[in-house]
Amino acid sequence: MAAKVAPTTAPPSRDEVDDIEVDAFIHAMSRRHGYDFSGYAPSSLKRRVLQLVQTLDVSHVGELTARVLRDDEMVPQVIAKLSVPVSEMFRNPAVFRKLRDEVFPVLASYPQINIWQAGCAHGQEVYSLAILLKEAGLYDRCQIYATDFSDEALAKAQEGIFPIRDARLYSENYLAAGGRHTLSDYYHARYDFMKLDARLKERVTFANHNLVCDGVFCEAQLILCRNVLIYFSDALQDRVLGLFRDSLSRGGFLCLGNRESIRFAPSARDFAPLDAELRLYRNAGGLL
Repeated sequence: MAAKVAPTTAPPSRDEVDDIEVDAFIHAMSRRHGYDFSGYAPSSLKRRVLQLVQTLDVSHVGELTARVLRDDEMVPQVIAKLSVPVSEMFRNPAVFRKLRDEVFPVLASYPQINIWQAGCAHGQEVYSLAILLKEAGLYDRCQIYATDFSDEALAKAQEGIFPIRDARLYSENYLAAGGRHTLSDYYHARYDFMKLDARLKERVTFANHNLVCDGVFCEAQLILCRNVLIYFSDALQDRVLGLFRDSLSRGGFLCLGNRESIRFAPSARDFAPLDAELRLYRNAGGLL
């Protein structure tokens, strides 16, 4: 009896193969190392994984998967490349001015102020916040928790060293945010770098925290998580918003990125807008 011949099908496209390999990579990272990227926006994650293939000089995603399965020392480098640590000091100055003018006076009523900077990347926004808190006379009452899931990003944030070429932009942002002095009062320039005053991190704790899978980090009066949720799927965004709600004290403040919106998230009902255009909200449950 003649064997049945399988029907011929068109071979998968390169794009389809990439999708399959990226799925296998995500599964490998989760099962082997405990990093769950399954809730990330698929197109954004795929783009970053393909960029990672080029950066690490491997031939395809399948080879990358094989290497992370067997080489633990490669994982921090992979995580650092996937975490998108892009920021600047006093980014979107209007947001920092709003914090200074309307949020800080409320925080001043607390004897102890807890602030959570989630997804702190290389720390530019953490130091920006510390400077404005110092100028408002609140810094010594604050505990700032700066978290990220990349240990490499946290190490850079803890150094507080940035390229001097960015100093002009940072200075302009600082003044637009309502800074009361000059930014150069807060850093020392040497060669091609600026090193921020070590006193700015006296009240900062840097710690690893993964918004995808970790729980409540602290009870905070202010949470900042700017331009992180844009990389998450709708379901994961809602999960993280719920985490922020549960971490905020009564009437606590949430600050998101200008490219993010909570309008269509089920958790949106838990937040009242302080300034929707600037993505500043309050814990609505604490205001009832």
